[in-house]
Amino acid sequence: MHVTSSSFADGARIAGDHAFCLPDPTRHVCLGKNRNPQLSWHDAPAGTRSFVVLCHDPDVPSQGDDVNQEGRTVPATLPRVDFFHWVLIDLPASINNIAEGEFSSTVTPRGKPGPQAGHGARQGINNYTDWFAGDNDMRGDYYGYDGPCPPWNDEIVHRYIFTVYALDIEKLPVSGRFGGPEVRNAMTGHILAEARLHGTYTLNPALSG
Repeated sequence: MHVTSSSFADGARIAGDHAFCLPDPTRHVCLGKNRNPQLSWHDAPAGTRSFVVLCHDPDVPSQGDDVNQEGRTVPATLPRVDFFHWVLIDLPASINNIAEGEFSSTVTPRGKPGPQAGHGARQGINNYTDWFAGDNDMRGDYYGYDGPCPPWNDEIVHRYIFTVYALDIEKLPVSGRFGGPEVRNAMTGHILAEARLHGTYTLNPALSG
């Protein structure tokens, strides 16, 4: 199975149109267009009954003490953890393309609704749900796609890995409020094939040149 995108090349920088945040010379960051990228996949194996799409950033700081703090940086040596940006499940086997902006076309304070989505699919919560939990203006359940917004003072460029999984079941056995870890666990034993591509993004002006 293969996955491609007309929005960015594998290993290349993700455009600001697909980011939650853009660089800003006076405030460090401002809100972006937050459009989900286009994705296509081909050559799914026989017996495929549904697809799952996950996007995660494996480069998120494991500790937030230095994140976005003036006069400090997030060191490259700091251990990193996964941050899920998109959890899309139960896509029918007849679907092999997601259009740019189809599932997200703007930043939605307090999060987009879910879990029901187009094509009869479902979307889980992403980790902005946790990130904004203490923010009175932004907190809520963030369903679907919300793009890159890495710390503007991080010493490393972040990677955003888009993975498409072909499953042997039509509906993933998760319910209620679910996210990336629950979907990964539920897919165990049901994955027929998977394919991925990744883009990169940074808000650190020292790394963006």
